[in-house]
Amino acid sequence: MSFYAFAKDLTTIRKALLLALILFVAGGVIGWIGTGSLQKLLSGQLEGLSKISGSLKESAHPQWSFFQFIFLNNSIKGVLIIFLGALFGVLPALFLLINGAVIGYLIHASALQGLDLFELIVKGLLPHGIIEIPAIIIACAFGLQFGLKVLKDLFSSAATREQRVGEWPAFMRQTLRASIWTVILLLIAAVIESTITFSLLS
Repeated sequence: MSFYAFAKDLTTIRKALLLALILFVAGGVIGWIGTGSLQKLLSGQLEGLSKISGSLKESAHPQWSFFQFIFLNNSIKGVLIIFLGALFGVLPALFLLINGAVIGYLIHASALQGLDLFELIVKGLLPHGIIEIPAIIIACAFGLQFGLKVLKDLFSSAATREQRVGEWPAFMRQTLRASIWTVILLLIAAVIESTITFSLLS
């Protein structure tokens, strides 16, 4: 379960990682260019997050409350998206597009409103996002790889499936390792977001 083994696993899913990155960037572009049309779709989600944020700020220990919410929300989704990728990789792909779209939408909407993008990106996004975003992309890449392996088995001959049976135990060990390191990375990101980002935006 070492980080070295985890890093080595990433080299075996390079194509899935590239696809995950492309989907995330595509989501960001969609969010940016479709700011007006996506407003109704995304504003409801952002409004809900704003209400949660408000209630967390009013708690007895705001930073601790933010940490708990951020870490549990992200880590549960991060691990689930790996294994839900078994459903042909559809959910990880959607997850990447939606998350990319939310970021693209937020940045463009803020620019249109004349808000300080330096503060939004450098203070509000980068401190924790530099760890959180790659962790989510990696988790989704494993989910996409999971879906690809399922599809390959479904549409290959019985003889080919028998030849690949031995690949599954190794891949499941990789997904377990990916789950653990995704949670660790998201834990670090949650600590940064609930302390450094919280202080910078306060």
